[in-house]
Amino acid sequence: MPPVAETVLDEVEAEGGEDAGPGPRTGAPARRGARAAGAAALLTAVLFCLATALSRSHPFGPVTRNVVDLGQQYLPYHAYWRSFLRGETHGDAFLNWNSGFGANFLGDVGTYLSSPVDLLVVFFPADRIELALYVVTAVKITAAGAAAALLLLRLRPGPWPVAAALGTAYALSGWTFNFGSTVPMWLDGLVAFPLLCLVGEWARTGRRPVLGPLVVALAWIANFYTAYMATLGAAVVLAVRLLTTEETATVRRRLAGALRAARSVLVGVGLAAPLVAVVFLGTKTADPTPEVTFAPAAWTDVLARFLPATASTASPALFIGTPALLLALTLPFNRAVAPRVRAALTAAVVLVTLSLQWEPTHLLWHAGASPNGVPYRQAFVLCGLLLIAAWFSVAGGVPRPAALLAGGALLGGLAWAARGSVDIDRWTFPASGTAALLALVAALLALAAARREPPGAVGGNHRDSTGTAPEDPTGTAPEAPTGGDRENSTATARQDSTGTAPEAPTGDDRENSTAAARQDFTGTAPETPSGGDRRGLTAAARQDSVRTALKAPARPARLLPLLAVLLLVAAQAGEAAVTGKRIEEQQRAEVAWSPRTGPWHEAAAREVARADAWPRHRTDPGEVPGGNDVLLVGGQGADYYSSLTSETTSRTLVSLGFGAYAKGRHPVTLDNPVTDALFSIGTRMRSEPAEPVRQDAPPRATVTATTVPVPPLVTVRPSARPAGPSGDSAFARQERLLGASVYELPAPRRTGRALVAHCPAGSEVWFWAPEYRGTATLAGQRPVRFDGKPPAVSAAMGALGTVPASGEVRIALAPEGRARLPREPVGCLVRARLDAAVDRLTATGATRVRTTGHTVTAALPPGSTGVAVLAVPRISGWSCAAGDADLRPARAYEGLVAVPLDGRADTVHCSFRPPGLRLGGAVGAAALLALAATGVLHRRRSRG
Repeated sequence: MPPVAETVLDEVEAEGGEDAGPGPRTGAPARRGARAAGAAALLTAVLFCLATALSRSHPFGPVTRNVVDLGQQYLPYHAYWRSFLRGETHGDAFLNWNSGFGANFLGDVGTYLSSPVDLLVVFFPADRIELALYVVTAVKITAAGAAAALLLLRLRPGPWPVAAALGTAYALSGWTFNFGSTVPMWLDGLVAFPLLCLVGEWARTGRRPVLGPLVVALAWIANFYTAYMATLGAAVVLAVRLLTTEETATVRRRLAGALRAARSVLVGVGLAAPLVAVVFLGTKTADPTPEVTFAPAAWTDVLARFLPATASTASPALFIGTPALLLALTLPFNRAVAPRVRAALTAAVVLVTLSLQWEPTHLLWHAGASPNGVPYRQAFVLCGLLLIAAWFSVAGGVPRPAALLAGGALLGGLAWAARGSVDIDRWTFPASGTAALLALVAALLALAAARREPPGAVGGNHRDSTGTAPEDPTGTAPEAPTGGDRENSTATARQDSTGTAPEAPTGDDRENSTAAARQDFTGTAPETPSGGDRRGLTAAARQDSVRTALKAPARPARLLPLLAVLLLVAAQAGEAAVTGKRIEEQQRAEVAWSPRTGPWHEAAAREVARADAWPRHRTDPGEVPGGNDVLLVGGQGADYYSSLTSETTSRTLVSLGFGAYAKGRHPVTLDNPVTDALFSIGTRMRSEPAEPVRQDAPPRATVTATTVPVPPLVTVRPSARPAGPSGDSAFARQERLLGASVYELPAPRRTGRALVAHCPAGSEVWFWAPEYRGTATLAGQRPVRFDGKPPAVSAAMGALGTVPASGEVRIALAPEGRARLPREPVGCLVRARLDAAVDRLTATGATRVRTTGHTVTAALPPGSTGVAVLAVPRISGWSCAAGDADLRPARAYEGLVAVPLDGRADTVHCSFRPPGLRLGGAVGAAALLALAATGVLHRRRSRG
């Protein structure tokens, strides 16, 4: 059925149909809301998949999607989440035994995995985790489109196909393609923004006081970081609505609406506190990244980002589609929209745009800390505001030619000013020009349809022109106002669709009727009855006139608006597909990437599962392509990449010679026999790649496992103070923690680009220079690569080879830039000394170790004194006790968990509880009580 016919019949059914009665009429708005949400969801899903297919990316092509953190963080975390949900992990919701030798898992859940959509991974097999993550991403983006379409119809009734097209434009904005699709947890903020705007609408009208806080809680649980930004954006939308709608025309009503919204937010955030508090305190103990000073992007680049096929991490991604942007730019000139609404929405868009570029507001958007990496993470809020502006301009009909010309002039000026930006792609102007041309034809068709529509048709999208308030497209009947809200009911019933009472036309507008000013996009222009007809026109008479208008002579008028909508959708869809394709291609060419998961990962996972002996000793999977290897293939190792990586973990491991990326937040594995002994790594995997890793093929390798004797997970040191050589080199720190001298530390001479020293024949030469970038080659051996790049990357120590019989060590250096070496860069490991130290620690260590999800219990030899050391970094949250003593915060021994021993206890017990859990639980309980009280009071008022 053509859109005109649908909207007209909806109007008839609601106003004069047989089922019409004195109660609330919600059938037509419910159908329009469902249609808009369903159409937006379907169109969004199809276009997102199409963009992926056009870029030849997995799962519709052979090329990897795993750029930057998508492959190094989010894919491994979802793989581990799947294993966790299926009960296949050693850890529980509190602790992850796999990563970083023991990490706070609840904080990572709240950061990466707490969205309800992430639960979908449990339905996919382990070797299809990339597909699972893609589905999770697509579902979130699809949900954002549906939610945006529902919001638009709630803010202002209008043609549902246009609401669906604009909802899709929001979901497939440049922000989504450039940032959200590769950082899936940020997409929860994209979904949250329209939902939180709906919560604001409910608060403004005094409705759904229980559901509102629950929606807020869900948004903050899913991802509190982008939910915070979405909450600020929803507050801007609420402020506009409070200032422009009839039922909040007085200061008292505006204040009441604002207070109800604040209550919803406070209670909702309180309900999310058990998780949010853990994440928040986790950020306080995380390894600090270098302070970032915000540098605003050039305005040329900012303007360029409104255009299609532009990508950059240094400027805000603001593309929403040329037709949608054109409609938004017509709002200030669209005289069919109430002046107060025009002014408020335009001011909101302008101020939010400026706030992206001003450091104080930049810090406000990012919760007081300028982020490392993408500095415009809040840009999705501006995309949403632009689409709300576009909707208010088009919901009552196509803007007049004058408004279209003015908006087109602004769009042309924007494109002209952006022409010199480095972000402009070769596809930008062809895609934008084609979309603009299609939008122009769509507008002309819609205007022509409006002129050809026979008189007597009543636009189903314009019930508000008769003074009826817009109804909720969700189909829920409005709740009866109670208490202080009763005084608003009369004003609500008279509310204009824009939120303001219709103003009398003045000046040149007097010749134009209100109906003409608000002609429907689908081509119907409601006629204004005059004289006694205004009062006497009955529902039956209106129904007869409508059915007469829908007969054969009106067929062309029904076809034109359908074509107009199809052209609008085609313009938006084509641009979105091209933009998604080009952004994916640019990202793969310009940023770091990881290959797809494949045979290499599967082989490593099989070997780890076969050799796993936890908690007798650890099994390290070694290096596999990507990052967070232990989350992806199993095992227990140092590799750990998280925004919450503890400073204790990072500094302890780097000081012992481990490498680290991401400014310390990504420690990686170290294939060193001393650290393997220190952390009880008894089995280690080593991989031999079959070929270099490629973007367009899964990696392959031969994986072998090696098992050696190591001390248990809990060992005993005779003194609470570490014994061993002084010095701050990684070699000296390893020896102090081991309690034995196992390295010869020569003082090498530097001759040109070579280091010369003497070590015992047969010992192993290790080179340690965390800031060194280049190669180091022991005479007669192959070069070894080191990738130090402070402050982002600390190079791990590496083995260069065996000392020859002469004892001479000659290391040739080939640095890239200046060679920065520590005072003791060379250590020669004597294996016999290490073997003796391992035997001693094994003999005096735990005789039995038992672990649960977040606890460790070890049986010790009778009479043990000194300090028991658990081979786990001493991060916040560990408590320990010897014997039957009460748990107390654990001590630290060279950065590891320690328990003092007095000779009387033969067991030690340690337990981990995420910091903030108790505080968050108390706040959550209080918020739950507040929500229950709110519900009870609301029900009493409703009954009263």
